[in-house]
Amino acid sequence: MKVISVNDQIEGGKVAFSLLKDAMSEGAKTLGLATGSTPLSFYKEIANSDLDFSEMTSINLDEYVGLAADNAQSYHHFMKENLFQYKPFKKSFLPNGLATDLQAEARRYNQVIAEHPIDFQILGIGRNGHIGFNEPGTPFDMTTHIVDLAEDTIEANSRFFDSMDDVPKQAISMGIKSIMQSKMVVLMAYGKDKADAINQMINGPISEELPASVLQNHPNLVVIVDEAAASELD
Repeated sequence: MKVISVNDQIEGGKVAFSLLKDAMSEGAKTLGLATGSTPLSFYKEIANSDLDFSEMTSINLDEYVGLAADNAQSYHHFMKENLFQYKPFKKSFLPNGLATDLQAEARRYNQVIAEHPIDFQILGIGRNGHIGFNEPGTPFDMTTHIVDLAEDTIEANSRFFDSMDDVPKQAISMGIKSIMQSKMVVLMAYGKDKADAINQMINGPISEELPASVLQNHPNLVVIVDEAAASELD
């Protein structure tokens, strides 16, 4: 594990982008992408770059159950607005939140990941230590699955919706086993509210009660944190 301290999210995006450039120069072809506010500065660096992604494949971590791809709060829409409209990929995969058979959709997504092994996976971390939508208690050997979102996660995501009642209560998420199979993982965290999760992820015991702690076992993990997120580290 390598921990990189940065001044702020903007610098963190630049560091992550530099790591991506290096990975692509070494042959990376498939990127695992995340949503939320954490990777926005990273996506802005990509959008403003002259890198060509037309032969690259992207696989997103998750999508809300019940939201259409064109819904303004869907992760399909998020990715289009923040990255894909600027840098089209050869193929871009996200779970289908409107799938009539969610278990079949999970199996389909596992097949997508199997056919396109992830070279470079971007992650954020939830206040409760979740990665993707793998909430506390998720088995480490889990692949793509349907998640009942924790109240803490619903509350954190409510800022993107008109009311708490509008926040989806389920999601389709790439599993921890699939994340751990990525060749390189870059996790970014910014702000004081992530400090406890970061400290437990790095220094705490490896436990399914803090899903991100499993990353201690990843052979090629980079953690990018600002001063606030790193404030509880030794």
